[in-house]
Amino acid sequence: MHNRKTVLFPKTESILETFGENIRLARLRRNVSSSLQAERAGISRPTLSMIEKGAPSVSLGSYVQVLVSMGLEKDLLKVAADDELGRKLQDLKLPLRRRAPKKMIGHGK
Repeated sequence: MHNRKTVLFPKTESILETFGENIRLARLRRNVSSSLQAERAGISRPTLSMIEKGAPSVSLGSYVQVLVSMGLEKDLLKVAADDELGRKLQDLKLPLRRRAPKKMIGHGK
């Protein structure tokens, strides 16, 4: 099996690191050990450690399993829920309704 390192932009790395740190802090606030958290999520302890570091090589499913095991899965539903830019772009593509030209009543033959 090939072990390829995922190459990410620095901003993407920072987002993942913050995401992992937020997961770690949520676990610590619940006073749950990493071993117990991994068991609850159905993943290995090393995988949990990688998640808490924001590793891009860990599957999104594993990240979600950890969130579910902490009752935080609804946080994921907030992602792109308020897509202001996307809605503006969509609105630009909406056809403009045009009215038919007014008929001239009483003007003519």
